[in-house]
Amino acid sequence: MLSLKLNNPKPLEQDIYSQLKDKGLLSDESYQKLKTKSNHSLFSVHWELNLLLYLGVLMFTGGLGILVYKNIDTIGHQAVLALIAVVAIGCFFYCFKHKAPFSRLRVKSPNMAFDYVLLLGSILLVTFIGYLQYQYNLFGNNYGLATFIPMVLLFYIAYDFDHLGILSMAIANLAVWMGVSITPKTLLMAGSFSTEKLIYTYLALGILLLAAAYLTHRLDFKRHFKFNYHNYGAHITFIALLSGFFHFFDSAACVLWAFALFGVAAYIYLDGRKHRSFYFILIALLYSYIALCGLVGKVISSTKWHDIEIIYFAVMLFIASAVGLIILLININKNLKADDHI
Repeated sequence: MLSLKLNNPKPLEQDIYSQLKDKGLLSDESYQKLKTKSNHSLFSVHWELNLLLYLGVLMFTGGLGILVYKNIDTIGHQAVLALIAVVAIGCFFYCFKHKAPFSRLRVKSPNMAFDYVLLLGSILLVTFIGYLQYQYNLFGNNYGLATFIPMVLLFYIAYDFDHLGILSMAIANLAVWMGVSITPKTLLMAGSFSTEKLIYTYLALGILLLAAAYLTHRLDFKRHFKFNYHNYGAHITFIALLSGFFHFFDSAACVLWAFALFGVAAYIYLDGRKHRSFYFILIALLYSYIALCGLVGKVISSTKWHDIEIIYFAVMLFIASAVGLIILLININKNLKADDHI
């Protein structure tokens, strides 16, 4: 029986080849071939190919838009719509033909090109509906319906084909639909918005997405979609709460908005600890830090102290708290990495 004595628990391949050669179990020719092969090992180009395919989709859609913009007078709107429709139908025909059966679990793509053909078809589908509304006013003044239909279609495509990128598009359309639905046409055209109404609307959207993330994981239905829902939901909720905090900064209501933010941050933080996600721990602490600094600033401003010492104290307090936050984040990250083997 062959016995190799290795000092290094993870020896290099060439060390193994050298020991085999020294024991006469490997010829010089075989040793040179193995050594050459080890020096020219294969490497993955998965991400490079994915990047090229994404760039290809973006360049195609961008080039199509430039072509239409520069030649709309000679091409005609009907021809442009027909071209977009034909390409989109071709993309979806290919995807429906090659798609795997639906499953509540993760479904792998049949090939690398599948995801990008589906992405191209979805972009063209949204473009087609938007073009119809812009040029022919298909939905009249009902802007909510013009955004609702693409949203429903994108959610269907995302779940049926198990595509995270299209799920992100659907969530973005959901945000647009909710924003447009509560904003009257006159305000849209004037460029001014009811701030409180939008704050409450997007707060509801953020909570809805966080609930979708929780249910997706709890019901084990497309569980890998949870990150998208949780990510968008967390940021939208925090931004809405911060907007409410600063909108009501001059009143006592801002304290309620701050504590609501701390409550959401606690939920995001605990969920991040449970699933060992430093990213969500990070954003929970950062948004909480912003709200906390706002509260401290409100307390200082309400005291009506104008002495230079108070200003210096506030600046030093913010600097020290920022340093403390960085140290806290570093320690949390170290603890998470230290417990990776558990």
